[in-house]
Amino acid sequence: MRVLTFIVAVFGFVLANAQQGLLKESLKIKSAILGKEVEYSVYLPAGYDATNRRYPVLYLLHGYTDDETGWTQFGEAQHIADKAIAAGDATAMIIVMPDAGISWYINSYDGKVKYEDFFVKELIPHIDAGFRTRPTKEFRAVAGLSMGGHGSFLMATRHPDLFVACAPLSGAFWTEAEVVATPDDTYANIFAHLYGEGLKGAERFTPHFRSYSGVEIVKDGKAEDLKKVKYYIDCGDDDFLIEGNMALHLEMKKKDIPHEFRVRDGVHDWTYWRTALPDVLKFVSASFHR
Repeated sequence: MRVLTFIVAVFGFVLANAQQGLLKESLKIKSAILGKEVEYSVYLPAGYDATNRRYPVLYLLHGYTDDETGWTQFGEAQHIADKAIAAGDATAMIIVMPDAGISWYINSYDGKVKYEDFFVKELIPHIDAGFRTRPTKEFRAVAGLSMGGHGSFLMATRHPDLFVACAPLSGAFWTEAEVVATPDDTYANIFAHLYGEGLKGAERFTPHFRSYSGVEIVKDGKAEDLKKVKYYIDCGDDDFLIEGNMALHLEMKKKDIPHEFRVRDGVHDWTYWRTALPDVLKFVSASFHR
């Protein structure tokens, strides 16, 4: 009886571990555009090393002050992905989590930091060359939280021929009134290096700012281009960013842009984002399917 129990336990352990993906943290890519090395983490699904199969890719973007380890250390991305894939709720996929510092995933107004260019011209080709991806739009998605939610939306809407799906969580979307009312010290500390130094009130609403504002991208964009991507937008009802997310939702409705919009009980924290990730994986998996 003890032998049987031992065999069952060992079999269970082996089976559980066979369903675990492989996490590689803080790998490096040398960027000519940024003039430095950029770190990124990669989740490879269970069985990646055992076959020649190619996989769809989800780019999962971190929030302000986090880095390439945020989603793995605090978001439990590996555990959540393993569980969703094993249960059949998500397809096996590669998940790429790059470090973006405090770039907000954009090209700065003065051209000193061109993170968007790095992401599109260097990171995606690097991942497609170094891993067994399915390197076409139909099998590439982008998601993220807060600053990364903002980044995921701008990547998808500014480059709709690169991504099939986009899922911003608690995205950092702002209304014009919120931008104008931002305290001067907050603007100086967080946004000035991106959009322009010393700007106050309505001065901040520059063409460069508008080109990277989720709400304005929808207002100014062509509906036929915006409709090339599938969207899943999720924000907590008590999140300080809820007003901007609701404004984005309304602008998308005005242009009849199909999208899923979720407002759940919660605030701007990891508890909320961890509970959101399973649905994101399910959503992008459905987008990958034909």
